[in-house]
Amino acid sequence: QVQLVESGGGLVQAGGSLRLSCAASGRTFSNYGMGWFRQAPGKEREFVAALSWSDGRTYYADGVKGRFTISRDNAKNTMYLQMNSLKPEDTAVYYCAATARVVPLIVGRDYDYWGQGTQVTVSS
Repeated sequence: QVQLVESGGGLVQAGGSLRLSCAASGRTFSNYGMGWFRQAPGKEREFVAALSWSDGRTYYADGVKGRFTISRDNAKNTMYLQMNSLKPEDTAVYYCAATARVVPLIVGRDYDYWGQGTQVTVSS
């Protein structure tokens, strides 16, 4: 079983920064894909960013390219999402997810494990 625990959410003013963390436990993640998704009130969950644990490739949604950076710390089995130049429309609950399958990593239903989510609120 895989456990994912997010942290780092909070309230920030527009233009500010936050760094989210996703601590993974239960398995080694050398062949996993991991991603960040978010869901705003009244909206569907959407892809934000993803990272292939095996080769380090990264993927971003168009709306966050150049502002968000996904990264990992292998020694800590932890994934991060550095969010800069935050906008009010970035307000959402952010979830990290993991999958051991070879999938495109941008579709939520392809992930097998999910964290509980962390709230990010960006005020204008």
